[in-house]
Amino acid sequence: MCEWVFRPLAHPLVLLFARLQVPPPVVVVAAGVTGIVAAVELGRGSVLVAALLVQLKTLLDNADGQLARLTGRTSAFGRYLDSEVDLLVNAALFTGLAWTSGNPALALAGFLAVTSVLSLNFNVERLSREASAEPEAEGRATALLRQIYALVYAPQDRLAEALVARRPALTGSVAVSLLANLGMSTQLAAFGLLMVLGYPLAFAWLALAEVAVIALALLPRRVPQQEVA
Repeated sequence: MCEWVFRPLAHPLVLLFARLQVPPPVVVVAAGVTGIVAAVELGRGSVLVAALLVQLKTLLDNADGQLARLTGRTSAFGRYLDSEVDLLVNAALFTGLAWTSGNPALALAGFLAVTSVLSLNFNVERLSREASAEPEAEGRATALLRQIYALVYAPQDRLAEALVARRPALTGSVAVSLLANLGMSTQLAAFGLLMVLGYPLAFAWLALAEVAVIALALLPRRVPQQEVA
């Protein structure tokens, strides 16, 4: 979804933002605000509006990274901000889902499931490149975002690292490619589609199903013992 749909659609926006000299963090904030408004509309029961806003949020989310690379303005601040805004938006969306569905327990379980899948997705790709999970700090604002990251994301990173240590095949090209298709763009596209169809709560079940499939795939395989003649 990211490569074939949202990045190409975001490219004209990237060119416009570059011409207007819009800083990439401003696009990140705009994506976050759009996502929060989508969550509010979902909570109010306006599922069609929420579905459209979620896709606009994804479009902006794909634009900020492209804009940063195009203009040479990549930064640790922007990367931390992007990760933390995404988490905030996801929390807001599932809060809206809990409110409109009247099923907060399932919404919470869905939020935790999506967060786990996205964390594994990010860390498997990171570890496959042997890249550092945390860029160097650049000033007070980045230091603050780093502290928030350490509180929220660092435990997830360590858990993923421990999992990869036990299952090195996770960093293979096949596993990385498969998990990449469960990234943020695909998740929110599925959420939007289910909202349009009138089954927003089904997204929580979908997220739980993803976790179950991944867990089953990671179970150790028992090698049958050969019978002794």
